[in-house]
Amino acid sequence: MTSTRPQVVIIGSGFAGLAAARGLGKARADVTIIDRTNHHLFQPLLYQVATAELAPGDIAQPIRHILRRHRNVRVLLGEATGIDPQTHRVWMGESFLHYDYLIIATGSRHSYFGNDAWARFAPGLKTIDDARRIRARVLAAFEQAEFCHDTAERTRLLRFVVIGGGPTGVEIAGALAELARHTLREEFRIINPAMAKIVLVEAGERILAQFPHALTAYAEQALARLGVHVLTRTRVTNINSEGVMLDGALLPAATVIWGAGVMATPVGQWLGVETDRLGRVTVDRDFSVPSLDGVYVLGDAALATLPDGTVLPGLAQVADQEGEWLGRALARRINGEPPSAPLPLSRQGQPRHHRAQRRRC
Repeated sequence: MTSTRPQVVIIGSGFAGLAAARGLGKARADVTIIDRTNHHLFQPLLYQVATAELAPGDIAQPIRHILRRHRNVRVLLGEATGIDPQTHRVWMGESFLHYDYLIIATGSRHSYFGNDAWARFAPGLKTIDDARRIRARVLAAFEQAEFCHDTAERTRLLRFVVIGGGPTGVEIAGALAELARHTLREEFRIINPAMAKIVLVEAGERILAQFPHALTAYAEQALARLGVHVLTRTRVTNINSEGVMLDGALLPAATVIWGAGVMATPVGQWLGVETDRLGRVTVDRDFSVPSLDGVYVLGDAALATLPDGTVLPGLAQVADQEGEWLGRALARRINGEPPSAPLPLSRQGQPRHHRAQRRRC
């Protein structure tokens, strides 16, 4: 039997999509959340899985279990393959779902700035599978170095290069240093893991460029204490099986990890609207797409700006708050209640951080 209640479709079960589904839990509507995996991932801790500090199950939880109390929400395991804003349809292969309200929270993907061939040699970190692959490479490098008799090759095996001085790159570099100097201490007999070289490469003037200079200075000091060598104003010109070309010179390394660039998922192509250079769709203050009825975009896929022109950053805490606010706002609208107040802001003009900072799966 076809329901006469409003139909809300959410694509993506990251922080934004999951929070929106929760916010709609008391709406007089049928909510469907679509995702390619059956688990919600606490992505900020992926680097700890990649460096063997946490097991994959520590940062992933089944979506259905999280939303089990919201009886109006169902979960579909699958992939949205297209969107037709004119007929209000979300296509999943040859089948489709009709929507009255569509929330797109599909996040971002790796960007190699047109050098996609580098992905083979420098994996990024977005999924559990990414973290597993990186962990396998890292641990294999130490194992191979243990029985390697060639000095130059052993040096290459024990050099780890992280490309990108943003939060992900800084976290991975620090965690690799902790792994080498503390976790693996006294576990090998031929090599000394503490002799591993961790190199963090950033093309810009400084690491953590989106944060205040004081935080950059603190991070650089903390990394230096761990033995991480930070290279700024250094461009990657190629990556291959031997290592990384930095400004034309080869730095031999067996393990290279990519954290330099991301692009939004192709939401703009799906909707037929323009995007910025990072693929983000411009949205209004309520996260709606101006030219499309009932369509909202959240998180890394959205170019959301404050009244002063500040762009909301692509952080888990921000995505969580966007999703929570939109879910509750739509629920009030569907239930015929007064509209919600604007998304609360701190004195710094950013969304107010709250429980998302403390949430763990």
